[in-house]
Amino acid sequence: MNPPTREQLEARLHYPLGDALPDTGHTLTVAPGVKWIRMALPFALDHINLWLLRDTLDGREGWTAVDCCISRDEAKAQWEHIFANELEGLPILRVIVTHMHPDHIGLAHWLCERWNCMLWISATDYHSARLASQSTTGFGGASAADFFTAHGMTDADSLAQIRGRASYYPGMVPAVPARYRRLMDGQSVAIGGRGWRCISGYGHAPEHIALYSDELQVLISGDMVLPRISTNVSVYDMEPESDALTLFLDSLEKYLPLPEATLVLPSHGKPFSGLHERIQQLKDHHAERLDELLDTCREAPCSGADAIPVLFKRELDLHQTTFAMGEAVAHLHRLWFGGLVRRERDAEGIWRFSAPPAPPAASPP
Repeated sequence: MNPPTREQLEARLHYPLGDALPDTGHTLTVAPGVKWIRMALPFALDHINLWLLRDTLDGREGWTAVDCCISRDEAKAQWEHIFANELEGLPILRVIVTHMHPDHIGLAHWLCERWNCMLWISATDYHSARLASQSTTGFGGASAADFFTAHGMTDADSLAQIRGRASYYPGMVPAVPARYRRLMDGQSVAIGGRGWRCISGYGHAPEHIALYSDELQVLISGDMVLPRISTNVSVYDMEPESDALTLFLDSLEKYLPLPEATLVLPSHGKPFSGLHERIQQLKDHHAERLDELLDTCREAPCSGADAIPVLFKRELDLHQTTFAMGEAVAHLHRLWFGGLVRRERDAEGIWRFSAPPAPPAASPP
């Protein structure tokens, strides 16, 4: 039997707003006191969802913004239109960032300065963002190129472009606020008279924070649970022996106690319900890819570059390939840490993963 298609899997989820999307520079109300903003991104993943939560903080009425978009003039212009037309004459009181990736934190510094407010974020992602905005680690430059070379990328032009991307992260996150308020797993943040519980997640980002309101049964899932695509889970050069995929899959377990009727507000895609179904889909997806990759490692020693066509059946540009390399290594590392493959460095300095042949199937009685 053929596995279900993406369209068949998506049909098992429910989209309460149908195909409705916020207009550029405007919002769409998705729950009491919760507004949806959608901003364009100049990538294959062409948008990000941001959220406004009606709030009262230190006796002031206003809004909490959740996530920011990358730093670009188009995004600033959209924000200015929202300030003028969607805030009901009230200020932004604080900025919450789910994690340190550029599309989430890029304009945090600008927003916090614009409204003289505080950034709220996990400590790990705050310091990771500060480091990345001042260096090349993990997102381009010589270290990233050397890491990809060690995992089998050999195309000289691609490697040269990666070495030249030294300003990849700072170009989208030119600054990070000098001060922040720490978010931690299990913490309840009072927003608009409602408690929003922080749920930490790992594997996609250093310490991703999702927010759940029990009163509204609404989950701001960030990038941890997306309705249509699987979250990128990568190994990077600064932590070259991480088991990122295991961290991610273990983190998904934290969402299972939430009600199945929870309205999930993802960073990409449309608001949906069917949280438990989607988590099972993500588990099944990675289990299938791991089985395919294990079979590949049984046939011949496999590098990260060798694993890309096993995991990704479509053509990839260089931007997508860098994410695919990180994800390929993450899948190989889960097999390696699980004792299913062994890892050896060959004469060319490339890490290759191999496994013994599968045991013969038991004969029927």
